[in-house]
Parts: sequence; structure tokens; C-alpha cells
Amino acid sequence: MQTKHRLRTEMKNRLKELSDGEKRKRDDQLLEQLFTYEPYKRANTIGLTIAMKKEVDTRKIIEHAWSAGKKVAVPKCEPKDKTMTFRYLRSWDELETVYFGLQEPKPELTEECTPEQIQLLIVPGLLFDERGYRIGFGGGYYDRFLQKYSNKTVSLAYGFQLVKEIPVEPFDLPVGALITDETIMSFS
Repeated sequence: MQTKHRLRTEMKNRLKELSDGEKRKRDDQLLEQLFTYEPYKRANTIGLTIAMKKEVDTRKIIEHAWSAGKKVAVPKCEPKDKTMTFRYLRSWDELETVYFGLQEPKPELTEECTPEQIQLLIVPGLLFDERGYRIGFGGGYYDRFLQKYSNKTVSLAYGFQLVKEIPVEPFDLPVGALITDETIMSFS
């Protein structure tokens, strides 16, 4: 089995090859699946990351959630200890650009959201397998957060990001469901 590092590098390259048109089409199909997904429809508060350029467009999800009257919480990362806390986001003006071009909430303008308050957490990742395990971007922030999070989790991915099996380490936790531009998979 390939190493996580090699799989991560290969998928980052595959995502870079995605044309803007193909990405938009896949995002639209994926978001259509998400917006009809029962746990999303029922959640009053969702947690998710502000996506980078080649990731599934979470800005559209945030806009949709706001228009549906949902609360949105986004992570603020602490690079020193690789932990993160979620903070409520009510407007795009509450974001700042930090390291690597990531956008995070400004602590002075936002209030903290506890893990218990997030009813559906959209967990980012680069690769997913048929058991719900994921390979993230390598920081381990979500792995640490998921250890203390007990509500519903879902990940969003393009169909080609789903593989048969990825290497799993003892601290890895599977997500509850995976939504792609082609299907919705639930894991127990």
C-alpha cells in the first residue's frame, strides 16, 4: 500500500489538473447532494473550513446555510499546538488571511462555538476510502478535533478522490458519511 505522503502528493496534483469548468460542474452536483442530505437539512449549526482554490467550494455552502437561517462556524487554528477552535461566522468581513493563504475568523470579531454546538461538521480531506477513512492535508488539526467531537460528520469529495482503501493509523477516525458529485455513502 502506498504511503499517506505519496497519496497526498498525487491527489494534490490531480486536483490541480481540474479545469475551472469541470470543478464548477462537480461542485454544483456535489452541493445539490449536500443540500438534500437530511443531517444537513436538520442541522442548525454547521462547522466547515473556508476552502482553498482547488477544494470543494465551501463559500457556496456558507451562503446557502446563512440564507436557510443556519449558524456557521469556521475553525481558527493554533499552529503552536496544532489545535483549532471553531468560531461563529456571520459575515465575510469577519475573516482574515493567515499563513498559506488560509482564511480564518478574526477572534476579536467572532465568538467561540463549542464542539457540542456544531450539529454537522464538514470534514475536509484529500482522499477517502470505502470505510470512511480520510487522508487530510497533513496538519492533523481535524484528527485532533475529532477526538473530542461526537456529533455528525460528513466529508465532501469529487468521485476520483474515493479509493478502495487508504492506510489507517490508530488515531484515525472515519467520517459518518461521504458526499461526492456522484453519490452519498454512509458509514456506521
